[in-house]
Amino acid sequence: MWAILISLFIGTLFGAGLTVSQMINPAKVVSFLDFTGNWDPTLGVVMIGALGGAIPGFMIAARRQTPLLGGTFQIPSRQDIDTRLLGGATLFGIGWGLSGFCPGPAIAALSSGLWPVFVFVAAMIAGMLLFRLVPRT
Repeated sequence: MWAILISLFIGTLFGAGLTVSQMINPAKVVSFLDFTGNWDPTLGVVMIGALGGAIPGFMIAARRQTPLLGGTFQIPSRQDIDTRLLGGATLFGIGWGLSGFCPGPAIAALSSGLWPVFVFVAAMIAGMLLFRLVPRT
């Protein structure tokens, strides 16, 4: 029960952080990605701040045998770069650049009630389902 409550709190805090930093605002994100036009570097500060919290967390987790709230660590074992990875990264980057959304901020932006957000999230879910059809190499 505690794990669920702590997860809910952390997820809510994450969503609030995305909202306060304006990462759920596609125009803000696109202006951050527009290096040749009206570039807005403020989201870079947000990302650096996120690393400031994440890096110590990963360092602490690396010293533990099991997660604090139970279960096991889910660490990917593959380290090779294949066409599935490159294709997925390319599609992710294109989608992020065109829409101004990536998965976390898009889910947080659902609270806005705006239909483009719902269209993006539906397309994201469809992409996840289609990914399962791509053969593994």
